[in-house]
Formats: sequence, C-alpha cells, structure tokens
Amino acid sequence: MSSTFGTLFKVSTFGESHCKGVGVVVDGCPAAMELTEADIQPQLSRRRPGQSSLSTPRSEADQVCIYSGTEFGKTLGTPIMLLVHNRDQRPQDYGEMSRIPRPSHADYSYQMKYGIRASSGGGRSSARETIGRVAAGAIADKWLRSTFGVEIVAWVSAVGEISAPDIDRHSISRAEVDAHIVRCPHAATAARMQQLVEEVLAAKDSTGGVISCVCRNVPLGLGEPVFDKLEAKLAQAMLSLPATKGFDIGSGFAGTSLRGSQHNDPFIPKGQVLSTRSNNSGGVQGGISNGEDIYFRVAFKPVATIGLPQETVDFAGNSTILEAKGRHDPCVVPRAVPIVESMAALVLMDLALRQQAHRPF
Repeated sequence: MSSTFGTLFKVSTFGESHCKGVGVVVDGCPAAMELTEADIQPQLSRRRPGQSSLSTPRSEADQVCIYSGTEFGKTLGTPIMLLVHNRDQRPQDYGEMSRIPRPSHADYSYQMKYGIRASSGGGRSSARETIGRVAAGAIADKWLRSTFGVEIVAWVSAVGEISAPDIDRHSISRAEVDAHIVRCPHAATAARMQQLVEEVLAAKDSTGGVISCVCRNVPLGLGEPVFDKLEAKLAQAMLSLPATKGFDIGSGFAGTSLRGSQHNDPFIPKGQVLSTRSNNSGGVQGGISNGEDIYFRVAFKPVATIGLPQETVDFAGNSTILEAKGRHDPCVVPRAVPIVESMAALVLMDLALRQQAHRPF
C-alpha cells in the first residue's frame, strides 16, 4: 500500500479512522524554519469534524503534536513526525457493516485486494486519513508563503445543482471563505447551499459538490517534463483524496468548446518577464508554471455512507437492507476546502525544491 507522496518533500501518512491516532512523517523539510504546533493547528481546525451543524457530529479537537524534527521551535532538517489522537471512536457503530459492504464505499474493494480490512469507519479509506495530509500541507504552505509569497485559497463553488457565480480569484481570502459555514464566499449562494445541505441531512441522504482553488504568486518554472507535469501532479494529488471524481484546470472541459483564436493566452510584457492577457491555461503551459495564477476545480461525489435504507447484498451475496449508523457528513466539500489547499501546497513545495536543484531561483 502506497502511503507516501512527493519526491524531495516526502509525506507518509499513517493511521485509520478508529485506531488510537493518525498522523504523518514529513521528510525533506529545509532546516532552520520556524515551526510549532501553532503553525499547523489552524488548518486542522478548519478540517476537523463537528465544527458546524452541517458536518458529522463526531467530536474531535484534532490537536496536533510535533514528536520529532524540531528543537526550540525550529526545524532540524530531520524527519518531522506529527500525531493527532483519535478521541471519539465508536467502532460499535459499524458492527452490521462487518458483513455488508457499503454501496459505493471501499469496503468490498479493500476486502478483495487484501483479504482483510478495517471494518470500522473505513480504515485508510476514511477521510480521517487526510489529517496527516493537512498537517504536512500546513508546513508546505508556510514555507511557500515565506519563501515566495505564495497564497493558496480554496472555496466551495458548487453544492449539488447550486453553483456560485465567478468570483475575483485575485483577491479572495480564506477569511472570506470561512465567513459562511458552507465555505462559499458568495453570500446569497452560500445561503441556498446551506439550505440544501440541511434538507439532505434531514432526509438522511448526501450530496456532492465542487471545490475551486487558486494559487497566487507561484514562481515560474515549476513542473517536470514529461510525466511529472505540474497539472499532472495536481491531478494526482486531488484525485487521491476520498470521494473525488473529477479534476480540471484553467478553462478545463469548458475550453473544448472554444476555438484556438479564442482560447490562446497572448503574451504581454511584465517587467523583466512576460505575462499573459488572459489565463485559459490556468497558470500552466507545457506542464510548467508560467507565473500566472494557477486555478483548478475538484469534483466530490455524494458521501457514500447514508442513513437511508438501501437494498444491497452482504459479502456472501445474500439480499439485505443496509441502514448505516456511523456519523458522516451530508456533504463533504465544506470540510474538504483545507484538504485541497494542503494537497496543492504539497505539490508546489515538492516541485519548487526540485526546481532549485535544477536552477536556483
């Protein structure tokens, strides 16, 4: 099982949904960088369960502890181990699911692949695995911000059939995103989204959504031809997240309806370098960052575990009715916002370190 991501900035996550704890080992962080739990906790607190009436009622503070790799508040250049204890496990909620694979969940595929699985909470397929990603991503986010001034902001741009209008990607902030519990920065749309999620929750059902993300002030030259192109690494990072079903960057699928004369991004001078008049490329050309804002979207399916009765079969093939009893989000996208930001940070930091090896900035 591959639980490691990155080439020079490597993160290895560990833990299951209902074990004693989850976390990550980060290898390759530059030495002498100021780092304490206070740098990491804000993103974990944005991701944690039970933070609003629209999320799972599982009560976890998700307090992170740095176990190694720092001294007196500075990184040592050695592996950093971060741990978050699970405090509110309820494996008994999953007794029925030990014999019934949940529709559209990973229960069946994990069992067939390994011959065994963590039957409570989904194990490694649970969204609690992303705690390690967010903790590591907070480190990368700080390094990118202090080194290059990079700003990474994600927001909910669609829930179900409700989509927000285009926003000004050049100025949107995390504070504006967090002003609404659905994390959509457009107030009128956020209210409609919240109502929809509340209706879905009351019906014991779930709904999907889309998260948009912008990365500003990304330096030129990030991305490795041919297989480690920047957009390819971003796609891998995003599609490795639980419940993701789609990724597009720049004009994405909508760009296929345009002609080249409409879609091309003409160059214009910008100081000692070039800029582009438009940005249909989404900040990436030839798999390499061109200095413009990088923006992309990630599609999340409806949460698979729902409370409604579902006709299905057990592992033996016998017909049965499943009414899941675990605690789950009716819509995952509000809590997934910091996860998307974190994965983007991991990709950009790893590629920035690789670019420094080629040609120092």
